[in-house]
Amino acid sequence: MAKYRTKQQDTVDLICWMYYGNTNPGTIEGVYEANRHLAKQGAILPSGLEIELPVIVSTPLETVRLWQ
Repeated sequence: MAKYRTKQQDTVDLICWMYYGNTNPGTIEGVYEANRHLAKQGAILPSGLEIELPVIVSTPLETVRLWQ
């Protein structure tokens, strides 16, 4: 598990995008699960908040072809 200290204007989905490289289903939820106090912080996190970034094994999203 890695640690991350928030910066001004950080959001959980932005942190997930920067750290994990995606926001696939389960990624953001996994971070909230490891940091239950984050839900009380609001959408934009305060600066200097230390959060844990758990190891998340995400499955790639399935690609759907709309045209043949």
